Amino acid sequence: MFPGASAPREDAEYVVVGAPLDVSTSFQPGTRFGPDRIRTFAEAFDDYDRRTDRHFSALSVSDHGDVHAWNDVPAYIEYLSGVLRDVVWDDAIPLLLGGEHTVSTAGVRATEPELFVTIDAHLDLRSEYDGDEWSHACITRRVLETAEEAIVVGARTGSEEEWERAAEGDVTVVAPEDASTWLGSTDATERLSGRDVYLSVDIDGTDPGFAPGTGTKEPFGLTPREMREVVRVVAPHAVGFDVVEVNDRDDGQAAALGGKLLREFVHEHANNRT
Repeated sequence: MFPGASAPREDAEYVVVGAPLDVSTSFQPGTRFGPDRIRTFAEAFDDYDRRTDRHFSALSVSDHGDVHAWNDVPAYIEYLSGVLRDVVWDDAIPLLLGGEHTVSTAGVRATEPELFVTIDAHLDLRSEYDGDEWSHACITRRVLETAEEAIVVGARTGSEEEWERAAEGDVTVVAPEDASTWLGSTDATERLSGRDVYLSVDIDGTDPGFAPGTGTKEPFGLTPREMREVVRVVAPHAVGFDVVEVNDRDDGQAAALGGKLLREFVHEHANNRT
């Protein structure tokens, strides 16, 4: 159980769901350990949040547990979408713990947002990778089959095909060095205001010096504070949230950051919930 996620499922306003999919990770696998690892390293956090003057355990969070993954990715995504859709139908916010980034497709299908905002080192706009259209390298491309628009914050690498796709009108790329400025801009306010948003945190969006426990490391990324600021700005508009691409190849830095960002999301969302 995610620490503090002790509300009865039927009363919950937020529901944690683990999705330990680890099929298409293209460099260093291990995302199947992500959900439990995030839960484990969140155990050290204080329940009380000084900024919001609230206790996480009082915010009506429940933990559904993990949805066991199998190798038929389209079938798994369809099943996971149903689990998350049940959360939405119960008027709760799904909090998905990956697992590889492919699982975000299920979160988007369940919540049907207008706008997909992702923190990610990679554009993930390939039509396929090594012949696999369900690769984690294609997630933003797959999401745009449901969402109207995508904003990729922290992207700093991609193929030529991806950068060409990113130049189209339904994709915005915010480079790491521009993230703080963009978050405080009129453009960000206008793009988020009045829209249903799904927020996805690929842990590799941060610089690997801060969170080395991820499969495809890319230097020159965001700092944890910048990632936290993205979460705080987007959370009030969000209908769903995930943290993905955490593996077991560090001493817990990536998992601790992922767990902390989930808590930041819940605190900020609850603080603005009407």
